[in-house]
Amino acid sequence: MSESELSRAELYRYARHLALPQVGIEGQKRLKAGRVLCVGAGGLGSPLALYLAAAGVGTLGIVDFDVVDESNLQRQILHGTKDVGRSKLDSAEDRLRDINPHVRVVKHESQLSSANALGILADYDVVVDGTDNFPTRYLVNDACVLLGKPNVYGSVFRWEGQASVFATKGGPCYRCLFREPPPPGLVPNCAEGGVLGVLPGIIGSLQALETIKLLLGQGDSLVGRLLIFDALGMEWREVKLRRNPDCPVCGDSPTQTELIDYDVFCGVAPVSGGESAHDARAVPEVDAATVAQQLESDAPPFLLDVREPWEWAVSSLAMRGARLIPLGELADRLGEIPEDRPVVVYCRTGPRSLQAALVMIDAGFDPVSNLQGGMIAWARDVEPGLPVV
Repeated sequence: MSESELSRAELYRYARHLALPQVGIEGQKRLKAGRVLCVGAGGLGSPLALYLAAAGVGTLGIVDFDVVDESNLQRQILHGTKDVGRSKLDSAEDRLRDINPHVRVVKHESQLSSANALGILADYDVVVDGTDNFPTRYLVNDACVLLGKPNVYGSVFRWEGQASVFATKGGPCYRCLFREPPPPGLVPNCAEGGVLGVLPGIIGSLQALETIKLLLGQGDSLVGRLLIFDALGMEWREVKLRRNPDCPVCGDSPTQTELIDYDVFCGVAPVSGGESAHDARAVPEVDAATVAQQLESDAPPFLLDVREPWEWAVSSLAMRGARLIPLGELADRLGEIPEDRPVVVYCRTGPRSLQAALVMIDAGFDPVSNLQGGMIAWARDVEPGLPVV
């Protein structure tokens, strides 16, 4: 039996597909021959991978380099409590093979980057973006345009989700919609802003649906349309999109013909001179181990936590003298910060505290430092086991 043929067991498994005129045996063969890359095995990647495996997509590639954390389980249904601490790829592989042993799972245990993206994406027919950060989102888009691969896009935040299909022939790409990324820290990620657990299930399922339609060559896709879902108001909106002829990546005369440094492009990495890419002023950074040593000295710094109260409730450095002033309240509460001590500002990973440090520098505080890596780094280097969400 050739690889494209369906076994008796597969014919039985996919019987409800075979009954559909738009699928049938030939369509199911196309699904079996299909190769789909899921970028991310998290909130969006979970329902996406589950439904693609159940549908019989022959080869599922998954890119991820993270491990399962207990805070993932509220929405990342690909993983279970028993998987906490395991590689997400190993957890995903076990679950997907249980869903459908006929599917081949290819694990790419690395962070997608400009150095490896073209090599990884090249082997697949469709790429599905399940990421939650702007650098990877722009990287996936640009790589798909350069390779001519459809990019099935999805994003979720709090109660809202979006879905579209980018980078098809003649269709718009993500850069046509968002030519430039937002300023760093302006749009919180899901860890900072939260997301309703069921929302990635809805949007990820839409991504799976669009992927299956692309492989089958059936139906009207979301090419040229951005679907927006408001879960709180239970409303759907559609925005028409057009390819921008002046788009730097997919336009008539593209000015970007290779992958770039997307951390710098999105302003989340240092540029030459050690300054922040999104602000001309440099903010000194200090690592967690150094701060821990400073706290034991005769002149300890003042620790300022600019996270949200719910984050503080999960874990804090209150026993080390830290004070909580959320970033949104900082400008009105600067009087609570001592002016006669060095200040170390921190958040979960660093972007919010960097903004806070700039506010304080503008207000005349000196010296002010940003805790490199935030609470994540503190839990890793100083207090292993400290829960940080």
